Amino acid sequence: MNLLKAFVGVLSAVVVVGCAPSGGEVRDLSSQARAAAEASGCKLGGKDGGELRIYTWSDYIAPELVAGFEKVLGVRVVIDTFDSNEAMYDRLKSGATGYDLMIPSSYMVSKLADEGMIEEIDHSKCPNVRKNFDRSYAAQVADPTFYFSVPYSVTYTGFMYAKDKMPAGADVESWSILENKALAGRITLLDDIREVIGGGLMSLGCSVNSTDPAEIDAAVAQVLKWKGNVRKFDAESYKTEVVDGSSWIGHGYSTDAAQVMVCGGRKGTGCRSDIGFALPKEGFTISFDEMVVAKDAKRKDLAYAFINFVYDGEVAKANMEYICGVNPVRPGIDLLDEKTRSIVIITPETLSRGQVLRGIDDPQVMEHYNKAWDKIKAADAK
Repeated sequence: MNLLKAFVGVLSAVVVVGCAPSGGEVRDLSSQARAAAEASGCKLGGKDGGELRIYTWSDYIAPELVAGFEKVLGVRVVIDTFDSNEAMYDRLKSGATGYDLMIPSSYMVSKLADEGMIEEIDHSKCPNVRKNFDRSYAAQVADPTFYFSVPYSVTYTGFMYAKDKMPAGADVESWSILENKALAGRITLLDDIREVIGGGLMSLGCSVNSTDPAEIDAAVAQVLKWKGNVRKFDAESYKTEVVDGSSWIGHGYSTDAAQVMVCGGRKGTGCRSDIGFALPKEGFTISFDEMVVAKDAKRKDLAYAFINFVYDGEVAKANMEYICGVNPVRPGIDLLDEKTRSIVIITPETLSRGQVLRGIDDPQVMEHYNKAWDKIKAADAK
């Protein structure tokens, strides 16, 4: 079953207000921001309370959240974006500083923690987390104790595709679609070491978190078979290129696909029933993005206030409707209407095929992954 098969029956009728980039009522979340800040022990800053600097994925925080937070705390929320966990890590290692709150994927959190780049979470400053976390998602979180991180949103990686461009008989719910010669030059893969090599691993029946060098090498060989059809590695462009026809298949994230299918993406071009999203039957990745507080953060008070704010029910509802994905906030999920819930939450049957991306703790194994990725990218440059 496709992740978004529920769209088939509801696309013509459903309007997800929060997904719409323009029009509709803009919710005032300032009262929730005030309550969250006060509960976190953060002082309300008046007219000039400084800045909260967030480093995250694009289109991943609802503008209503930012507006409400800024209004009450008298601060400016500055958001920088990255398109892969590795790009985020490399930027931090190259000396980028000044971030307070970051939202990497779970598998990167342990690396940031091991290198002393993030601090332990002080749960006394974000009480909504323990109170409102939906425990049904605990098995998908790398660390359900939330020692260094707080779960933000879960995403599933699959194929966003143009329905009318799929070759007859092609199985878009299989990794084998990437080898179909009719799609040569019309496929993009994520520019992400774990997602791409993980795809190769899962296509061969291996764990996405394999530490076996022989399995990793076999996955690389599989990815190189796909390379002849791949026009580029990119974690952003597929969101628009599958829509405009430049690409026919984009290896990408469920939230991005849902945004396009429900509301035409952030440009608001309307429902796109000609766009589909499929999760490979051999396996797909489940990845939680998590909120972490930078060790050198200048405004840890604002970071904790924002974490607490995200875990308010009304706030989570607004955020989920915008990102078209799940924040594991039980009161927020309960507030979603049935049509929205059917869009952002996959069935247990589908979920059973997914594999949770986890960190690789062995430096030698990670070095093998890095060399494997270099081999893949070098082949791309030929």
